[in-house]
Amino acid sequence: MSSLLPLLLMFWAIESLFEGQQNVFADPGPDKPVPPVKPAPSPGKPGPPVNPKKVRCRSPMFPTCYNQWHFCPAECAKNCFVDCVSCKPVCSCNFPGAVCQDPRFVGGDGVTFYFHGRKDQDFCLLTDPNLHINGHFIGKRNPKLTRDFTWVQSIGILFDNHKLLVGAKKTSKWDDKQDHIYISFDNTPITLDGNYQNSSLLITRTRPTNGIAIEVQKSFRITATVVPIGEHESRIHGYDITNDDCFAHLELGFKFYNLSDEVDGVLGQTYRRNYVSKIKMSSNMPVMGDIPKYSSTGIFATDCVVSKFGHLGKTSVTGEVF
Repeated sequence: MSSLLPLLLMFWAIESLFEGQQNVFADPGPDKPVPPVKPAPSPGKPGPPVNPKKVRCRSPMFPTCYNQWHFCPAECAKNCFVDCVSCKPVCSCNFPGAVCQDPRFVGGDGVTFYFHGRKDQDFCLLTDPNLHINGHFIGKRNPKLTRDFTWVQSIGILFDNHKLLVGAKKTSKWDDKQDHIYISFDNTPITLDGNYQNSSLLITRTRPTNGIAIEVQKSFRITATVVPIGEHESRIHGYDITNDDCFAHLELGFKFYNLSDEVDGVLGQTYRRNYVSKIKMSSNMPVMGDIPKYSSTGIFATDCVVSKFGHLGKTSVTGEVF
């Protein structure tokens, strides 16, 4: 009998454990409250998983990196490029010359700052004797704040006696398979089936829809991607975006090849050799002020206080509305 005791004790322990597990799920009866069930974590808080975009170095000048595919980092799963020098993917919004989100700028000096401007108004982003770029801001007013939530909806570029307009079309429901980008050159709309070239201007697609690269030889290169405000982003930041407008806007990357030391504008001034930032970097959100100084009367207007374009006086040209 003593030899069977350990086996009996083991059987009893297993049986008790099984009965205990059954009791957890048993009906407590009419006289006992149902034990509370711990809710599952909300899947909306971290946001749904995003399949990262694949990008590659397209410059044959870097043979060790040329045509090598990379995945975008998690923090910018859909918006990155490969730095062919380091042969690593880089978030487009973290590079000097980037303008993204509720306008977040990365200056030519590498310093990150915000410029909120005002909704439904135009501001000078860069002004130089031979190049002028304005941005049209759209947005919403949050009654809890003293400023607008704003995004860059379009840019107007003046160069070589030409006018180039690039913008995001207003849309209620976002579909990334549809093209929401608008382009016009010298007041003529452009449908971009392949590449577009006119004199020194070259426009190419960086993705099947909603992404382009604009280049003018020896002057500038701009990447422009149309993106919406998503439900998760709206909830996190309190944008309160409704179903009638997803506030499609541009995420931009600027690169300049031939700026003078007179260059000015919200972004342009950060490319001057003697530029010293006055932004309070200790702030949680470093903001560039002086909104009136950069304000323009239209998308192609050169009448902002800091304008340097043309040297022959400030002109104002009516832009297109779309």
